Parts: sequence; structure tokens; C-alpha cells
Amino acid sequence: MNRSSSLFLALVTLSAGLVSCSDQVTTRQPVSYRYDPGYSPDLANGRAFPPSNAPDAVKHAFAAANRLQRLPYKWGGGHAQLVDYGYDCSGSVSYVLRAAGLIDGSMESREYWNYGAPGPGRWITIYAGRGHVFMTVAGLRLDTGGSGARSGPRWKPESRQADGYVMRHPVGY
Repeated sequence: MNRSSSLFLALVTLSAGLVSCSDQVTTRQPVSYRYDPGYSPDLANGRAFPPSNAPDAVKHAFAAANRLQRLPYKWGGGHAQLVDYGYDCSGSVSYVLRAAGLIDGSMESREYWNYGAPGPGRWITIYAGRGHVFMTVAGLRLDTGGSGARSGPRWKPESRQADGYVMRHPVGY
């Protein structure tokens, strides 16, 4: 590849808001969502509903995330015991992926850097950063951090910065 081809590829990649590092895709802009608020009329009460055409694994992911909505943030929550009284970021993501049949057990946030396949998924995207992980399911963010006043794992329709986060997704989703 010549220098002008390399420069063009770099400009296209940067203009898309993504930086590729080997097989990793790192975001450089706020997370953008495909989420249609019409799917979840009860989001204010902590319940979200998947699109009717979602695969069963995605429907199970929504149901699992809905079960977490009133639980508090608990450092290490969801790791020592799969069903816990509170969850941290990676415990929340692990709980949802496990309920969807997409992992066994639980994973720490740094382990998600190599989870599944690189880049955004069609239905589920994991955003793994240094010391934090969150996910989107059918475009709706499940997060213990970012904007929003409530603590603990919550559905959060507002955007958040994701500089330095690696996007991964379950293979096929």
C-alpha cells in the first residue's frame, strides 16, 4: 500500500469515528444508538422491550437487563455469585450475556477486550474500556456509569463518551 492509499484509509477510518488496532475497533466519538424509543414505552419504570423481530437471545438479554434495573451498584457484584443483590459493570454485562446464552460464568471488564468478534454487532455491542464495560442491546445502552443520576445497572437512552473503548460483539449478534 502506498503512502497516499494509507493516508486515504486513515482519513476514512477517522471520519467514521473509529480507530482500528489490529482486530480491535476503538471508538473516538460518543456512542451512537439505533434505538427506537417506540420499542420501550415503560423505560421510565426500568423496563425495556425488544423489537418483535429480535432473535430469542436478544429477547432473553432484554429480560435479564430488566431484572437488574432496581438493583444497586455493588463493586464485584455478580462475580462471586451469579445471582447477587447488586452488580458492578462487568457483573451486569456478564449477567445479561449469560441469560442470553452467550457466555458461561462471568467475565471481568478487561476480559471483554477479546470477547466475541471485533466491531459493533447487529443486535448486541460490548464497549470495553480500561476498568469499565457497558453494552447496547438493540441499540439501547445498559450501563452502571455515564450520564444519568441513578446508580447501578440501568437502561440509559442518553449518549455517553466512549473514547478509548473497544467495541466487540457476540458472534452472530
